[in-house]
Amino acid sequence: MKKTINSKTIVFIHGLFLNNKSWTEWEAFFKEKGYSTYTPAYPSHEGTPSELRKNASDSLGYVSFTDVINKMEAFIETLPEKPIVVGHSMGGLVAQKLIEKGLAEAAIIISSAPPKGVISLKFSFAKSNLALLNPFKGNSIHYPTKKWFHYAFTNTLSREESDSIFDKFVVPESRNIPRETLKKAGKIDFKKPHAPMLFISGKEDHIIPASLNKKNFKRYTDDKSIKEHKIFEGHDHFITGEEGWEEVANYVYNWLK
Repeated sequence: MKKTINSKTIVFIHGLFLNNKSWTEWEAFFKEKGYSTYTPAYPSHEGTPSELRKNASDSLGYVSFTDVINKMEAFIETLPEKPIVVGHSMGGLVAQKLIEKGLAEAAIIISSAPPKGVISLKFSFAKSNLALLNPFKGNSIHYPTKKWFHYAFTNTLSREESDSIFDKFVVPESRNIPRETLKKAGKIDFKKPHAPMLFISGKEDHIIPASLNKKNFKRYTDDKSIKEHKIFEGHDHFITGEEGWEEVANYVYNWLK
């Protein structure tokens, strides 16, 4: 089955605990390839990560998954053509929703947060996610620790390398974004025909195990729609930013061609 992807516009969608600053190198890579690129941030996620860790907006704790979807939809409506969406982690699930709504010409789903009903029984998944989802924490903002980040995001790196990435990119987070994906807002119509989708996983990912991303991929059942799943050996959840990200970006570029 042959795919034709004509769009030269890419919207990069970040995940939880990061903001649009995490896409800087990918933007440069795809601009050099002739694409127009955009990196809209989630509501209350705009700014420099180090400053956000010191002075998070009071509104951050109330930001929901629906708020994120609404902002991305509104942004896409301002573009001159239907874009390709590239989403990492929670951004991957956002990209899946945008595909479901017919708002993207293609999607790259990188280590996606799972839609409602797609679950993992792996210990690393539970250990990485439970503190954020804690129902007793209400609307309080979640501030990740460097120890947690090393386990959940950058487990293939040294602690020193991980801490450097944390200082550069990590932001505090809303608990209500992932909580709402467990409800109707996080549901995907897997039977619906869809635009081409490439799922990417890191083999060593703790927070979104490759097996979970594969379950997500396999739920799509329309045999006339194009989909592919690629697992990268030796990569963890920060597959988009750690050493070797260029291999992943090149794979995406060649797939889009």
